[in-house]
Amino acid sequence: MRVLVVTAVAAERDAVCAAAEPGGGTTLPGGLELRHAAGLPVALDALAAGVGPAAAAAGTATALTAAALAGQPYGLVVSAGIGGGFSPGSGSGAPLGSVVVADAIVAADLGAETPDGFLPVTELGFGTVAHHPDPALVRAVTAAAGARSGAVVTVSTVTGSAARAAELAERHPGVLAEAMEGFGVAEAAAAHGVPVLEIRAVSNAVGPRDRAAWRIGDALTALTGAFRTLPGALPAAAAPAPEPPRP
Repeated sequence: MRVLVVTAVAAERDAVCAAAEPGGGTTLPGGLELRHAAGLPVALDALAAGVGPAAAAAGTATALTAAALAGQPYGLVVSAGIGGGFSPGSGSGAPLGSVVVADAIVAADLGAETPDGFLPVTELGFGTVAHHPDPALVRAVTAAAGARSGAVVTVSTVTGSAARAAELAERHPGVLAEAMEGFGVAEAAAAHGVPVLEIRAVSNAVGPRDRAAWRIGDALTALTGAFRTLPGALPAAAAPAPEPPRP
């Protein structure tokens, strides 16, 4: 299997590649650099596509198109990086340093404000606001990485207040983390018919901005650890479920 990993910035891409051996790189149309990881049981390429869902979608689509034209299509796309974790309470949320595997990749604010509140674009009669990765893949990767699984919301503006954090948590029950690229990556993957996954390591709490409390280095280390376990989880996800015992 060939796996494309899309991050926002180079530090996240490098943390992913640190799980493997250096394998050189390729320049894509438009100038983006695709890094190749070596020494893994799967072929893994990592791309720092830029911050936000639009840049993520454009970079992902470029890499997928180039691979398809070369006759070497990808079998999986992973949106990866660090992100904010919602407050752990009542067994939910994601603490600093934890890893989250998305069982739903959700556009947090794609829709319209109305006098009765926010309406997602689906309720307006067009588009989608969520992509749901294959449950077997989510379970396998979550177990291998010792991660948590739940919804990850994609925002274009990082949450900076308790009120906004509470609004997002109410609108998306059970949400674990927020980031800025997952939905864009998922949209491009869906357009190419390629399965998608999102893996996030939590560097900060969602809410009032407190840069002194951020743990970016710890999150990048956790991200590397998660990608060391990813190749082994992929065969498990692809394996058929065992048949139940016959009476």
